Amino acid sequence: MEPWEWDEQIWRGKVEKVRAGRSLKPKAWKGGARCAVALSFDSDHETNELRDGGESIGRMSQGQYGNRKGVPRILETLSAASVPATFFVPAVTALLYPDEQRRVIAEGHEIGLHGWIHEVNTKVPADKERELHFRAADTLEKITGIRPVGMRTPSWDFSSVTLEIERELGLIYDSSLMADDDPYELVEEGEATGMVELPVEWIRDDAVYFNMNRFTALRPYTPPTAVLDIFKREFDRAYQEGGLFLLTMHPHVTGYRSRIFILEELIRHIKAHDDVWFATHADIARFVKEDSGV
Repeated sequence: MEPWEWDEQIWRGKVEKVRAGRSLKPKAWKGGARCAVALSFDSDHETNELRDGGESIGRMSQGQYGNRKGVPRILETLSAASVPATFFVPAVTALLYPDEQRRVIAEGHEIGLHGWIHEVNTKVPADKERELHFRAADTLEKITGIRPVGMRTPSWDFSSVTLEIERELGLIYDSSLMADDDPYELVEEGEATGMVELPVEWIRDDAVYFNMNRFTALRPYTPPTAVLDIFKREFDRAYQEGGLFLLTMHPHVTGYRSRIFILEELIRHIKAHDDVWFATHADIARFVKEDSGV
């Protein structure tokens, strides 16, 4: 049946499966702050190639760069600014680089779920998706000693059972969907779930500006200075509105010598403003849950 042949029950059912519910934007953030800032880093590393069954040594070496140079540069930048962040880590990345994850935790940052091998959820059978997320949670807990409380789905790909699995895992937040700028409660088939969504957006993601594929003639077209300007403008409006500024970056993308300045200068720009709360995703989720009574 083609979509134009669907009756209302079908198309409405698809739309209502997972929806944005009430806004959880507080009147003021922790300590009376005007704006909350959530910096996040998706440590995909080699899993970008592995998840597609790829065997490209070149692409896997790019992933390894994220571990060897990207994450250390990012951690040094965060440490110099005394800023906490959240790292979303596929379990296979954690198994490849357990010491990296332990360092992230030791330096006061959060690690969240990011799939098993950066798989595409909508291409995985429901029972297998559940098994992979639970196995990933167990793996991250074993390596870091802390069980994750939030998830960012790989490539922000959200299946019809993802939210159900997140709730079964006992997570308090998701950070994969895009229905708002500020936190909101997820609704599943009309039922308020108590799950906090910390929304992402491709505009606030470094990869879309810098990705390339030499075999398809896809090349980066946005200079790093322009990306910094976009991120600054996103923050400035979030600050003006008293909302959340959430940024997604990747160690194998932003960790280069010519790009790490984006993170450094953005943090300096944000810190030049009064009443800003830098926090992990988990801390923001806990705050809005308590503030709203979710």
